[in-house]
Amino acid sequence: GRVIDPEDVASMYHTGGTTGTPKLAPHTHFNEAFMAFVTGVTTELNTGETTMCGLPLFHVNGTTVTGSTPFLMGAHVVLLSARGYRDPAVMKNFYKIVERYRAVTFSSVPTILSVLLDTPKGEADLSSLRYVVCGAAPLSVELFKRFEAHSGMRIIEGYGLTEGTCVSSLNPFHGERRVGSIGLRLPYQDMKVFIVDDEGIFVREAGADEIGSVCIKGPNVFKGYLDPAHNKKLWAMPGWLNTGDLGRQDKEGYIWLTGRKKELIIRGGHNIDPASIEEPLYRMKEVKVAAAVGSPDPYAGEVPVAYVELKEGESLTEEEIISYLKKTIGERAAVPRRAFVIPRMPLTPVGKIFKPALRWEATKKVYEDELAALKDLAQGIDVKVGEDKIHGLLVTITIRPAPGVSEETITKKVKDLVGRYVVHYRLTFEK
Repeated sequence: GRVIDPEDVASMYHTGGTTGTPKLAPHTHFNEAFMAFVTGVTTELNTGETTMCGLPLFHVNGTTVTGSTPFLMGAHVVLLSARGYRDPAVMKNFYKIVERYRAVTFSSVPTILSVLLDTPKGEADLSSLRYVVCGAAPLSVELFKRFEAHSGMRIIEGYGLTEGTCVSSLNPFHGERRVGSIGLRLPYQDMKVFIVDDEGIFVREAGADEIGSVCIKGPNVFKGYLDPAHNKKLWAMPGWLNTGDLGRQDKEGYIWLTGRKKELIIRGGHNIDPASIEEPLYRMKEVKVAAAVGSPDPYAGEVPVAYVELKEGESLTEEEIISYLKKTIGERAAVPRRAFVIPRMPLTPVGKIFKPALRWEATKKVYEDELAALKDLAQGIDVKVGEDKIHGLLVTITIRPAPGVSEETITKKVKDLVGRYVVHYRLTFEK
C-alpha cells in the first residue's frame, strides 16, 4: 500500500489574495497533522461535540481548523450549505442553526460578525456555544464589544495565515483576553517581532511594544511557495517566516497587529496606520463596514481616504463623516482627505476586505478628476487601474482625441496633469 512520508505534500492552497496575485502554498502531511493536534488541544474540543463550518473549503481554516481538527478530536462538523456564510438564508437563520445542532463553536472573520450583529437572535437558545474564534483580519475593538453584548458569545481573537497552516496565536481560553490583541503563540510554535531591513532580513529582535515585522517558526510553517520567484523576502532568517504583518509584542507576550506593510498609508514620509481611521468609523452607529486606504497625491505621495458601507436604512454624507473624524482622530495627518459611502464593501472569498480594489478605485477617481481637464481635447477618456507585475500598480489611460487634436498634444497634456503622481501610467489612443 501507499506509504505517506510526513514531508510529502498533502495539499496546496492559493493565498495572497488581499495583497495581489495569488500564490500557491504547499502543505505537508506533518504541517496539517500538527495543526489539527495543536488546535484541538488548545481549543478543548471534545468527542461528540459539534462545530459549524461556514468558511469555504478552499480556505485553510475550512479544511483544517474546522475540518481536520474536529475529526481528530472525534467531534462533528456541520457544513453551513455549499455557500457557507455567503448564503443569505444561513445568515438569516444562523442563531436557529446554532440551537438546532447545539454547536459549541465556529470560526469567523470580522465582516461575518458585522452581519451577525444586525441579525436578530429571537428566542434562539445559544447556551451550547462556548466561544467564537475570529481571525483573518484585525477585529475592531468596538465591533468586539458590540458583538459580545449583542450575542452573549465569547470571542477568542487569534491570528494565522495559510503559510503557517492556519493558526499561530490565540487569546487564552481561561486566562486574560486582551481585546484587540491576537493573543499568545500556540504551543510548539515560535512567534516574535523582528526589526528587518529593506530586504526583509533579520536585524534584531524588537523591544517590548516596539513595532516590527511579525515572524513565525515551527512545525506549522510551510517550506515556501511552489514558484521560487515568490519566495523573495519571505524568510527573515532560516526557518523564520516574515508574515508581512506589522505588530508589537507586550511584556507579557501578547501580540498586537498594527497593520500590513502594504496597507500602511505613507503621507509625506509619515506612516499612518489605517486602524487609526477605521476604529473611529466603527464607532459610528450608522457604519457597518469601514476601511481606509492610501490615495495618490502629487505632494504627499499619498493621503488617506475612507470607504464605508452603511447599515440598512442608515444614511451619512461625506461631510458628516469627515467632520466626525476631525473630532475623533488625534493625528491631523490621519484625517482622510475624502470619505466615500459605497453600497457594498469589496470582499475576498473568505470575507476579508479586499483593500486593493479600494486603492484601485481611489486611484482611478484621482486620475479621472485630473484628466477631466482634457474634455475639450478628447472625445472619450477611459481610466483603468490594476495590479502590475513590474510597477505594482498601473493606471491605463485610453483616449480618443477630438478631431484635429494630435496624439502628441494630448501626450504632453497628460504628462503635465498626472506626471506628478508616483503611480505609473500607460497612455494608449483609440482611433
